[in-house]
Formats: sequence, C-alpha cells, structure tokens
Amino acid sequence: MRCQTCGDATSPAINECQRCRTPLGQPAIAPGVPTYPVGGLGTAAAIAVGAASLLYLPGGLFPVLGVRMARAAAERSDRDLLLGAAVAEGLLTLVYLLAVLTAAVLVIIWTWRVRTNLEAFPGAVPTLSPAWAIAGWLVPLANLVMPARVVADVARNSLWRRTTPALVGLWWTACLVFIGGERIVAYLDEQRYMRLTEWPRSETEFATYVRYYQDALGPRVIPVVACLVAGALFIVLIRRISTAQQERIAKAVPLRPGHPGGIVPDPASATPPTVAGTIGT
Repeated sequence: MRCQTCGDATSPAINECQRCRTPLGQPAIAPGVPTYPVGGLGTAAAIAVGAASLLYLPGGLFPVLGVRMARAAAERSDRDLLLGAAVAEGLLTLVYLLAVLTAAVLVIIWTWRVRTNLEAFPGAVPTLSPAWAIAGWLVPLANLVMPARVVADVARNSLWRRTTPALVGLWWTACLVFIGGERIVAYLDEQRYMRLTEWPRSETEFATYVRYYQDALGPRVIPVVACLVAGALFIVLIRRISTAQQERIAKAVPLRPGHPGGIVPDPASATPPTVAGTIGT
C-alpha cells in the first residue's frame, strides 16, 4: 500500500506515512475542507520581496553618492547640491517604502493562505491558529517572533519535515539583524545630522557634510547585507512551500457538484439503474 500524499510505501503496522505523516488510508486533501491556490500568489510575493530587497540598496548605500555631492558642494560653495542630496535620498527611501508595503500585503495574504491550507492536509499538526498568519506580522513585539513561528509551522507540514527546516532560522535571523541594524543606523544618522550646520557658509562647514556621508556608509553595510540575505532566503522558502502545497492540492479528489464533502464516483464503477428500478421510482 502506498501513501496517497507522497507515494511512499506504508506499513499496516504503522498508522501513518513515515515521510509525510498522512494517516493510512487518508487522501492527500480532506474532502470538503476548502483550500486556496498559492502558486500565482507565491510567485507575486516572491517577486515583490525581491524587488523590495533590491530597492533598499540605493537608499542604504546612498552615502557613496552623498560623499561626491557633498564634495562638489564644498568646492562650489553650493548649498543647493546638499539640498539635492537630501531630496534624492528621501525619494529613494519613499520608493523603497512603497515596495515594502506592496510586498507586505502580498506576503501576509500568502502566509494566511498557506497556513489555512494546512487545515485540509491530513496528518498536518500546526501549533498556531491561522489568525496568527495575519496578526503575527502586525502586532508590535509579537512580530519579532510570530512570523517565524507561523512560517516554521507551514514549512514543517508542507515540506514533510519532522523538524523546522534550517532555512527558516537563517531567514529570520537575517531579518532580525536587518531590523536591528536599520534602527541603529537611523539613530546614528540622526545624531550626526543634528550636529551639522543648517546653512553652511565656510569650507569647514561644508566639509562636515562630507564627513557625515563618509561616517554613515560603514554602519549601513550590515543592514544592506542582511536585507539581501533575508530577501533571498525568504524567496526560496516561498517558492518551496508554494510548490509543495500546489502539488498536494492537485491530488485532491474532486467533489460532486452540489454535494459538499461528496466524492465523485468513478464512472467506470458506477452501476446504471435497472429498468425495473426506474419504473418503480
């Protein structure tokens, strides 16, 4: 006898498949339990995460350009160049924030769908309710832990793992490094910016802007690298989980139209009504 979910051979002495934990005799998808497609949504979420990660680079590494603009401003005593640098960095940040907002919406919807699909997987043993797939991203402080726990739940039960895949831990560690590093960088930048002369006039005052951008570059390297690593790892997770769930959902037995939970009988095995039975009805 083979498991209807993963196709591995099973033993009557063991009540579940040793690979995917589907109980013996159970279908890949529980009849009558709704599932949600995640293939297209997973692709969209992965693209959005990748775009947001890449769009963080221009703003994160802006001090490289800022140093050049500040030096040009010092040589020409042109305050407009300094203002232009500030505006350019602000616009890059705005574009990044819009990309993050788009990615966040898609990721939250994807997380809720893949977690809800577990309800239809016989043998799945999630430890958190589907509500945490949304609240986990939005509730302050909880969002430092719960997204990783929800994704770990989904990964274990979608990828047929007894333990949480190491990829989840690496992804969330990179996320926390990025979040913490960005907060520290923002604080240091604010402290340095407060010491700048608002309207520089002398060569010395212009030079402080050059040093501002030079000092800002080093600390930004850590969150930039962490952002790229977290984005790449999350894309891999999204693709693997989405593919695994779509393949399992494709094995679902279709339901009889108008009969929730009813399985469509095999036409070859269906017994046509007899003439007598037809007359009697």
